[in-house]
Amino acid sequence: MPDPYLPHEVEILERIQESPTIFTLRLAFTDPEMQASYRFQPGQFNMVYLYGVGEVPISIVSDPEDGHLIDHTIRAVGLVTQGLTRLGKGARLGLRGPYGRGWPLKPAEGRDIVLLTGGLGCAPVVSVIHYILRRRERFGRLTILQGVKHTDDLIWRDQYEAWSRLPDVQVGLAADVGSPGWFGQVGPVTVLFDRAQFDPGALVMMCGPEPMMRAAVQELLRRGVAGEDLWLSMERSMHCAVGHCGHCQMGRNFVCRDGPVFPYPEIQALLGERGF
Repeated sequence: MPDPYLPHEVEILERIQESPTIFTLRLAFTDPEMQASYRFQPGQFNMVYLYGVGEVPISIVSDPEDGHLIDHTIRAVGLVTQGLTRLGKGARLGLRGPYGRGWPLKPAEGRDIVLLTGGLGCAPVVSVIHYILRRRERFGRLTILQGVKHTDDLIWRDQYEAWSRLPDVQVGLAADVGSPGWFGQVGPVTVLFDRAQFDPGALVMMCGPEPMMRAAVQELLRRGVAGEDLWLSMERSMHCAVGHCGHCQMGRNFVCRDGPVFPYPEIQALLGERGF
């Protein structure tokens, strides 16, 4: 069995600057056999290792059937991610993974899907969007609702525009602070619910700041969505990625091992509680 703590070498094949503080690295293993055997599920993450600095958990945003590239969208907020900003095409990194529980895509087949995200929370569900659009006949109506603090924080504007033009796809955008020329709504992401057209029987996948998700859960429950149909991607300080170090413990669960995706009933009692 491969050592779960051992990173393998990857090369940066492309670097895309998404916004002033957000960038995407497109990676591939330098070992062709490793690249050919690598598999992941949307919602899982990798540990990305910057030599001599440390490693950080990053969600995978590429399509699981794209066997050529592994994409990670990153916000520069800490020592490792700040270091990653200085790397370009051809640089080498360490990578181990994938880890964790992904999104429930098999149970979602045949149903309407709502993807609700805040801030860079859109990154963990981008692979879900690609997955659904490439297998469109398996799913019902797709609703994508994205909220940001400021309009300048919105990345992938062209992708949102392209998705909104597809059949049976609805896109809603909201910003807490608007600016001249903003084409979305102003307010928290929950202001989009009144215009969104989805059945209460839809399956909802959400990711973003915990207060946003807590408010969204309460509103969706009020609108008749069942608690077991709400799935949340949680964020904690993940160091080992295998449930050993305890940094990401959330009650009896470890976010790195048992999550990061959880059905709402599993974490209902701890959502938004300090210390958890």
